[in-house]
Amino acid sequence: MESLHARVQVLWIGQRLVLATVLAGLAWFLGRFLDPIGPAVAAGVWLAVAVLGTVHAVLRYRRWRFELQNDSVYLVRGVVTQVDTSVPYVRVQHADTQRGPLERAVGLASVVVYTAGSRGADITVPGLRPERATELRERLRDLAVESEAADAV
Repeated sequence: MESLHARVQVLWIGQRLVLATVLAGLAWFLGRFLDPIGPAVAAGVWLAVAVLGTVHAVLRYRRWRFELQNDSVYLVRGVVTQVDTSVPYVRVQHADTQRGPLERAVGLASVVVYTAGSRGADITVPGLRPERATELRERLRDLAVESEAADAV
């Protein structure tokens, strides 16, 4: 199975640090009015969220895998709740590559696969080099077209 690019950890840790800063700012703001130890509480909140977020990002990276099998794309992911997903190519409607500002900053892209038949059944493969994301998107498109022809009645 193929793993994600290691730089995705930088992206995920950065997102957690931003969240830690926002929560610490909120704790500091509330602490100013409620308790004289507000700055210490804010620092504790920041440290706790930063450490837990970093550990979660590393564990998430270690678990995340994907593979193009004969008839489906297979994903394994999750830290607390581990999820194995198999999406048959015949269900693939289309695939996009996405590069948000943070992904561009670390040189990564994601592939989003849209599926037929149910709401919220889209899957995303994050943390790919842009070239690999384009290659994966095109390969998924080709496999979806092939499986549609084989599935015809």
